[in-house]
Amino acid sequence: MYVLADGDLLGTTNVVLKPGHGRKVVGRVVLDYEGRCLRRKRLTTEGGAHFMVDLPQTVSLAPGEAFGLGGGAVIEVVEAHEPVLRIAGDLPRLAWHIGNRHCPCELGGDRLVIRADPVLEAMLVQLGAEITRAFAPFRPEGGAYGHGRTFGHTH
Repeated sequence: MYVLADGDLLGTTNVVLKPGHGRKVVGRVVLDYEGRCLRRKRLTTEGGAHFMVDLPQTVSLAPGEAFGLGGGAVIEVVEAHEPVLRIAGDLPRLAWHIGNRHCPCELGGDRLVIRADPVLEAMLVQLGAEITRAFAPFRPEGGAYGHGRTFGHTH
């Protein structure tokens, strides 16, 4: 059994476990949208224990995924709440303007959600959007080819 105390060093992992992995979770790491995209980074659990992530390639972590550490320890990935804008109005038109600026966007049946940005907020209000500020996990739509994020493209 692991006791995850402030300052513990849990080692290095190169393993990401999918949701439903069936292993016992011994700690959690809370990451915002940017923090869930990583390849090599030192992370700290909620309890203050540290571990190193050293993956073969950059990944976009989904809620419920976890890091498998030596000796069977599992650290779950949890989405942080962060400032977002919930957008209502003429959604196809507003989505076009958001996408034209290559801004990650979460799609809902009756709303769009983007990370809080005062410049985009002003533009959207000018276009007739109704904006509600919120503090919530940000889960934007992934890339067109099934990837969690689009890491770049050319025109």
